[in-house]
Amino acid sequence: MFPLPAILACLLLDAVDQPLFQTYTSVDLAGYQAYDKALDVFYLSIAMFATLRNWTNYTAVQIARFFFYWRLVGVAAFEMTGWRVLLLVFPNTFEYFFIFYEIVRSRWSTRRLGARRLIVSAVLITAVLKLPQEYWIHVARLDFTDTFKTGVLDAPKHASWGYAIAQRPVVVAFVIALTVGLSWLSAHLVRRFMGPPGHALRLPADPLPARIDEAHERDRSIGQSWRLFDLHLLEKTVLVAFVTVIFARIVPGVHASPVQLVSSVTVIVTINAFLRIRSARAGESIESAALSFVALAVTNAAIVVVADRLLPQSDRGFTLVTTAFFLLLLTLIVTLYDRWRPVFDVRFRGRASS
Repeated sequence: MFPLPAILACLLLDAVDQPLFQTYTSVDLAGYQAYDKALDVFYLSIAMFATLRNWTNYTAVQIARFFFYWRLVGVAAFEMTGWRVLLLVFPNTFEYFFIFYEIVRSRWSTRRLGARRLIVSAVLITAVLKLPQEYWIHVARLDFTDTFKTGVLDAPKHASWGYAIAQRPVVVAFVIALTVGLSWLSAHLVRRFMGPPGHALRLPADPLPARIDEAHERDRSIGQSWRLFDLHLLEKTVLVAFVTVIFARIVPGVHASPVQLVSSVTVIVTINAFLRIRSARAGESIESAALSFVALAVTNAAIVVVADRLLPQSDRGFTLVTTAFFLLLLTLIVTLYDRWRPVFDVRFRGRASS
């Protein structure tokens, strides 16, 4: 409902979680980057679904999807190898591009964002913001808060922030003023880039097109245009497989290999697709997203129970708890995809061939 505040909140939490854990807990953070990147992928997946639901600029959606899947590949490769340089090669441009688009949408019509402006913006975000940030964090292995505390405020690393600020109050005031000035300059540059604002501040997501804003209309689109083995199934399978493999590296109790994980995901997602298309053509619509999730979760639980009876004991790569976790994760992704991909298809009919 509020995409810009939501992703800014996630960005803020992502920035301060490690210092908070270091300051207020005794949690071992040796594997922090693996956990952090997996959780990043989760909330970025939700943001990607928001682009399918909300964005009205076709080129922007396609650029966002490219950068999302580019990052997804990089995170999966990092989780498998531990090579931090991969996070530099596959930067998280998607996140800042999402923020850029939502900032524009909040004051301007996104029709002003032609292909050239969008490409230039994506290149600048990557080159000026993300590549230096990815290098700083993942290659140089520096933490901004630690560097600021020790290098700028001249305080010990483990000192409280109250003590650190008291050491250099003038410096802190200068940094705050500099931040305000840079924010004003950024807003000024955006206004020059986009022209005068077209409307008052608008943070809620725009309403869905009337022709696709109800469940039975989305089902009609699925029933008419989706096939069992098509690009929708391919995209869902790839997305769920990558997310599953990434989370399998951090969730305890997982003994399945990546091949086993991908095979299991492919089977379940394919069965889900078959049942989804069949129910859509039968007109069995569920308006509530929560009820859709619960119904699919029950279906997937039944699939797992049947598979558990058929597979030999030695082929089981999950504990009961991890099975439930991955089942709910898969169910959430499939539910959101099936709910919002039809909006994209109808909104850009004739162009949305992938």
